[in-house]
Amino acid sequence: MMPAIVWRPGFAYEEPQFHSIRASEDPMSQADNPPKTVTACVLIIGNEILSGRTQDANLAFLAKGLNEAGIRLREARVIPDDADTIVNTVNEVRRSFDYVFTTGGIGPTHDDITSASIAEAFAVPLILHPEAKRLLESHYPPGGLNAARLRMAQVPEGAVLLPNPISRAPGFRIDNVFVLPGVPQIMQAIFSELKHRLQGGAAVLSHSVSCTLAEGTIAKDLGELQARFADLEIGSYPYFRRSDFGVTLVVRGTDRERIGAAVDELKVLIRALGGDPQEGLAED
Repeated sequence: MMPAIVWRPGFAYEEPQFHSIRASEDPMSQADNPPKTVTACVLIIGNEILSGRTQDANLAFLAKGLNEAGIRLREARVIPDDADTIVNTVNEVRRSFDYVFTTGGIGPTHDDITSASIAEAFAVPLILHPEAKRLLESHYPPGGLNAARLRMAQVPEGAVLLPNPISRAPGFRIDNVFVLPGVPQIMQAIFSELKHRLQGGAAVLSHSVSCTLAEGTIAKDLGELQARFADLEIGSYPYFRRSDFGVTLVVRGTDRERIGAAVDELKVLIRALGGDPQEGLAED
C-alpha cells in the first residue's frame, strides 16, 4: 500500500556535500589511506523504455558524469512502473552501492509512481513539500497549478530537493538515493547542478590503443595480459569500417603508472602478432 500524502511545513532546499554513506564510514576513506572505490547504480524506471517505444538517453550521460566525479557506475537496471518492483529494487541496491540514481516516474500522470514508491521503500510518508509547491506556483500562470501538476511537489518526508533550472519541478534525494526525472534535458540539468557536490573516490583513468587485428587473433594473449594486470580493466571493442576492421583496446584504472606499463606491454603484444598499434586517447 502506498503511503498517505500529508502536509509538512518548513522544508527548503539544502546545499550539503553529498557524502556517500559507506565511504564516510569506511576507514579506507581517511586521508592517510588510498582512496576507496566509490560505486553507483542507476535505475531506469519506465514501461516506455521496456516496450521499446522510448530509447533511453540518460544512462550514457550519467555514466560519463559519475566517472568524472570519481564514482564507478557498477550496475544499471531497467525496471517497470510497478510499485513492488521499484520498492524491492531500491531497497536492494541502496544497501549495495554508495549512490543510487533513478530516472523516470516523477511527473504529473497516474503512472508516475516513483516518488510514492521511494517513500514506501524508506517507510516514510509521502508529503506535499511546501518549497516544491512554491516553485511550481512561480512557474505556472495563476490557476495553472492543477491537481495533476501538484503531484510533482510530492516527495518522501525528509527528502532534500534537487533544483531544476528548466521546468522548476525538483528532483530529490533521500539518504543515498537520488531521484531524477526521465526527460533527458531536465535530468541532465539537475545532475549537472548536483555533480560537483558528490564525494567520489579515486579518479578513473583510461588509455586506448587500436589495431587492425581481429579479436580472435589477440584474445589469448590479451587474456594473459589482463591476468598480469588484475588491478586494471582491459576492454576489447571491435570496429568495422568500409575499408577495414580491427579492435580498440582500452585500459582503465586508477594508477597512471600501472596503466602506462600495461599499455607498453599491449603494444609489444600487438606487434608480436603482426599488428601496428595506434595510440588512442588518454583520458585523465
